[in-house]
Amino acid sequence: MYKKIQDTAAWLKERITTNPETAIILGTGLGHLSDEIQKETIIPYSEIPNFPVSTVEGHNGQLILGKLGGKDILAMEGRFHYYEGYDMKQVTFPIRVMYELGIKTLFVSNAAGGTNHTFGIGDLMIITDQINFMPENPLRGENIPQGPRFPDMGHAYDPELIELADAIAKELAIDVRHGVYLATQGPAYEAPSEYRMFAHWGADAVGMSTVPEVIVARHCGIRCFGISIITDLGGHAQVVKVTHEDVQKAAAEAQPRMAAIMREMIARS
Repeated sequence: MYKKIQDTAAWLKERITTNPETAIILGTGLGHLSDEIQKETIIPYSEIPNFPVSTVEGHNGQLILGKLGGKDILAMEGRFHYYEGYDMKQVTFPIRVMYELGIKTLFVSNAAGGTNHTFGIGDLMIITDQINFMPENPLRGENIPQGPRFPDMGHAYDPELIELADAIAKELAIDVRHGVYLATQGPAYEAPSEYRMFAHWGADAVGMSTVPEVIVARHCGIRCFGISIITDLGGHAQVVKVTHEDVQKAAAEAQPRMAAIMREMIARS
């Protein structure tokens, strides 16, 4: 696996003309943030050696290099999920490659279901912590020599970046929430009783991504910041049907607020 990571990084280095230290993963319905990027290089995942390919609607499946907030950045327009049939090593493969490319800070975004009854559809939730409810940990198996065998997850999401995000949101008059993000295997949306159980555990939002990527990023020593867009609500007395189209629509409507915060954070961090 490590040889593949190095080979992919070497292939990309031959084609990259910038030196990004910041990366962004754009989740469901959030690929439009790529419009904010002054693009210099676009590489489809299908052309990158050893890279998986996105199979989910709303994930374009390409690597973008350019500028955002005046800084060189690398952006993944579309991510990989465990429910697509990939194993955890494949899901997190791009994070390993990012480390080899010199990435030091990772911004992650996702669409999530709200388990906190004070949340509303379209709310932005700054992720303060996470719960891994997926079938396995991406660090399972032989330790890849990019970090320690037993990495600490005490501050998976960087406190200084969270503080910066709060300050920027206040300046821009954008309401934000704080909360814990729980990751499930998917692809089925959660049953009402599952939503209530996750809320009881301390989760404020639930989705099908992000946690594996952050675990691996922290293993590599990469700082992480995450935002969830609350696209649906669960565990309430009245059950509301959820569709992928509804999730994409809610994410797209909230995207400009998230983009404004991330753009300014990148410029200042």
